[in-house]
Amino acid sequence: MTADDRPVRYAYLGPRGTFTEAALLTLPDAAVAEHVPYATVPAVLEALRRGDADTAVVALENSVEGSVPTTLDELATGEPLQIVGEIHLPVSFALLVRPGTAMDGIKTVASHPIAQPQCRRWLLDNVPDAEWRAATSNAEAAQHVADGHYDAALAGSFAAARYGLTVLAEDIHDVADAVTRFVVLRRPCTPPAPSGTDKTTVVAFIGEDHPGALLEILTEFSVRGINLTLIQSRPTGAGLGSYLFWMDFEGHVADARVGEALMGLRRVCSDVRFVGSYHRADQIQPEIRRGTHDDDFAEAAAWVEAIRTGRA
Repeated sequence: MTADDRPVRYAYLGPRGTFTEAALLTLPDAAVAEHVPYATVPAVLEALRRGDADTAVVALENSVEGSVPTTLDELATGEPLQIVGEIHLPVSFALLVRPGTAMDGIKTVASHPIAQPQCRRWLLDNVPDAEWRAATSNAEAAQHVADGHYDAALAGSFAAARYGLTVLAEDIHDVADAVTRFVVLRRPCTPPAPSGTDKTTVVAFIGEDHPGALLEILTEFSVRGINLTLIQSRPTGAGLGSYLFWMDFEGHVADARVGEALMGLRRVCSDVRFVGSYHRADQIQPEIRRGTHDDDFAEAAAWVEAIRTGRA
């Protein structure tokens, strides 16, 4: 509940029956929150920015297809929002059809563009003559099938009952144990307290392309023993050759090693956007190298101060 006793409003990619909704339902306060679906990821984020929602949940990365470009671009260059948590959701698809539809009667299959590549081989082996159609979400694809626009949809099996469809095949995938990473977003705020199993996300902008520009960025992490879990370049839109770097790495902004790395990035980059420090969904604890503990940084700072004041 919010301070005014109003239920927390969660914006997510709809309609109802999406994997994003399934991810949202895993959150501790989901049962007492208001769930508000939106048609696209940009619409979800804009609802949060203008205050029509308190929190948003969107997909960021898939273990098979990689990052979701729309989410990365919106968070990197749109009005700032902050990641306060993440969710890892195992993803397996089902083929949903109207009752009575047989496999040989499927001529069109609809899904979100991220879903189709995860099932490409299965579709080729089982419905080789079917044409694929894009939808803004897998639940929307199911809705289109229910409305008679397409013959089948790739979606979560849990969407079948919601749209009056039948599961013709399930556990569909080309790569087993696929996982989608969702992030929980709020408007800029104080990060959640460190837990010891944290991740931080920033976006770094290189002002002038030159030899070693990326190496300068990576060195800020390497010399402080910080492990990057994701780095991806995206065009800034300012012209060919102009890129930003989205980076996820182990640690929390409250950690001395992370704080110093961020200060280093601020010095060598034209701009740095802090996107959040938050608890890791996999709860993996980082290995902190000798010399990079908070106490090590404090001791080194005290030593330098002693030299400067003639006490060394």
